[in-house]
Amino acid sequence: MHPAAPLLPPALDLVGIAIFALTGALVAARLQQTFVTMTFFALITGVGGGSLRDLLIGAPVFWVQDRAVAPVCLGVALLAWITPVRWWEGRLLEWADALGLAVYSVLGTMKALAWDVPPVPAILMGVITGCVGGIIRDVLAGQPSVLMRPELYVTAAALAACLAGAGMAIGLPPGLTWVLAVAAGFALRGAAIHWSLGLPAHRGPDPS
Repeated sequence: MHPAAPLLPPALDLVGIAIFALTGALVAARLQQTFVTMTFFALITGVGGGSLRDLLIGAPVFWVQDRAVAPVCLGVALLAWITPVRWWEGRLLEWADALGLAVYSVLGTMKALAWDVPPVPAILMGVITGCVGGIIRDVLAGQPSVLMRPELYVTAAALAACLAGAGMAIGLPPGLTWVLAVAAGFALRGAAIHWSLGLPAHRGPDPS
């Protein structure tokens, strides 16, 4: 394992998982689903990306080993169930998700490096960690996933993951790498939220 790849403090890790889980639970709430469905959405959104990452790099699946993760997701689902959806509307949750996206993209890259994954695949593991839970959530909900929308979401995750991989490769202190990579990913996603920035779409074949 890479000796200089620090992971998140447990409390901060759980906060990030809770934010992602809440976005999943709220999707189910807006669709007027049952509590069981809401719980499933919370769990799959909270742990989906990290689970796939761990399976791909050969690590123990993190939430199976950590007894606190599943109860946190269940608790978030219960919170979403008993509170009005309007409490969670607006930009606050979107900004929290943006921070979670940046942090977990860096976390995924760092963990992959810690398991001796080469830099480029490790960066992809970071993107998977940040994005896959939300992609699964959207597919199950029958709504366009982040992959199918032009907004800068996956791009922000990729920026954070790339900077994390680059920082470790050139020997920057891990703490500085964390700060720079997370700040850059969050700033890009925040700019996309504030100014509705997106990537240009392919124009398709020219009309005959």
